[in-house]
Amino acid sequence: MKLNTAAESAPVTGLPSPSKKRLNLWPYWFALPFIGCYLAFQCYPLLYSFYLSLHEWNGIGSKTFIGLKNYVMLLTKDPLFYKSLFNTVVIMALSVPFMILLGMGLAYLIFNLTKGRTLAQTINFLPYITTPVAIGFIFSFMFDWQTGIVNMLLVKLGWMTEGFYWLMDPWMSRVIIAVMIIWRNLGYFMAIYLAGMTAIPQDIYEAARVDGSTGLHTFRRITLPLLRNITVFLVVTSIIGGLQLFDEPKLLYGGWTASTSGGPDNAALTVIWKFVNDSFITGTRFGYGSAIAYTLFLVIVLFSIFSYRLSAGKEEKE
Repeated sequence: MKLNTAAESAPVTGLPSPSKKRLNLWPYWFALPFIGCYLAFQCYPLLYSFYLSLHEWNGIGSKTFIGLKNYVMLLTKDPLFYKSLFNTVVIMALSVPFMILLGMGLAYLIFNLTKGRTLAQTINFLPYITTPVAIGFIFSFMFDWQTGIVNMLLVKLGWMTEGFYWLMDPWMSRVIIAVMIIWRNLGYFMAIYLAGMTAIPQDIYEAARVDGSTGLHTFRRITLPLLRNITVFLVVTSIIGGLQLFDEPKLLYGGWTASTSGGPDNAALTVIWKFVNDSFITGTRFGYGSAIAYTLFLVIVLFSIFSYRLSAGKEEKE
């Protein structure tokens, strides 16, 4: 009887004590501020903007429920939306491939440097931390038809007899914006690729050199396949960022009059710029602006899925 009583009175070690149960709540308490801020400043605005897209509202009066009329008007009666989407896709197509290729090539060159590697990284990364306002002023002065350094250089070389209106040509305006994006983000792509090359085990390169592999063959057969995941990441994030393009075209043409908003023939008008114009500048149609934002969200999802499958499809097959 005494043995049974001792066994019954012994604590069960497998079950947590009440004090330990209370301690398990601490991680949730620490995460609660972030969760609260995320729900208040991320989830609620997203849901509320979709709610606004189903209404007509100028920000002052009462909201009028109109259903999907904002989406129908946007997709059927607003040709400027398709023009802005076309401009965004064209600028993205002109910039993303060059950023990928130049960033990878620049990272490879810096990776193989024996001296001045840190200096080269710093110089190439400086444009990425430069403010967009400064970049807009720099390129607007560079391509000015009277005092721009581009026209002055081309005229002195004899390639042109007089200055060219770079910023007034629809296609050249898209090209200039693409050059701005490439110049600004090239350092970021270089840094990401350089980090990926540094993470590759050096034993693989040593084995390749023992087998007689040359530099170009090693880069094509070893470095490129091992950087595939980084390339997919950069392509997808570039697609998402490119479809949200706003700073570069707005700052390049920000000093012009309101009648030239969007550049020559609206060639520099992007979807986000149109969203800002329709929501806050040319009118206060918050419901229509919310419809533009959610339509762009669906376009971003489709482009991201397409770019991911296009970039990672070969890896999935292998």
